[in-house]
Amino acid sequence: MTALIIVLIVVVALAIIGLVAYSARSKRRSANLQAGFGSEYDRTVAASDKRRDAERELIARQEEHDQLTLRPLSESARVRYQDNWTAIQAKFVDAPALTLSEADALVTQLLADRGYPTEGFEDQARLLSVEHAHVLEDYRQGHEVEVSNRAGTADTEAVRGAMLQFRRVFEDVMGESVPQSGTATAAGTSTTGPVDPYPVDARPSEADQPAGRTGVPRS
Repeated sequence: MTALIIVLIVVVALAIIGLVAYSARSKRRSANLQAGFGSEYDRTVAASDKRRDAERELIARQEEHDQLTLRPLSESARVRYQDNWTAIQAKFVDAPALTLSEADALVTQLLADRGYPTEGFEDQARLLSVEHAHVLEDYRQGHEVEVSNRAGTADTEAVRGAMLQFRRVFEDVMGESVPQSGTATAAGTSTTGPVDPYPVDARPSEADQPAGRTGVPRS
């Protein structure tokens, strides 16, 4: 066996080892991104021409997220936000459209106080996906309904669903779901799980709302 053949064998062996190592790193990276982003990983991959491009986008989100200065809420701020949410939720029966807009504004303010950018929804959602991917679809869908709500084209059930979606986002960003003791809300409902914005038997009838839209009470 000549020296040239030995060199070629070594080069090929090193190339194979490199390819195996690269493949292992790629699989590990994909697995980590899937575990971290959940359904947002699948959504991003589906929207991209190549999986590699989608993963680069998700890694870029992580890097941008690392540059944020995220702040935990103080206990007084946590209580204030919870009280504000309870007050907003209590108004749903009488003014569902207005209540949804106020819930959206409260979530946006909460994100700002935690240190997230709030200039544009898509940029906000991108960065929120890094640590709150499991509620990101709730946030997107709730936002879509709120856009229709502002245009006066969202029906009552869609608004009601969006309120529940905003609540899940609200609780997650607050850093805890609900008080473990089951604190009662203004409506007398336990807050130990996602709360329906109003009791089933108190839902507005279709006759109370214009067809295909929810009304905003006027002063």
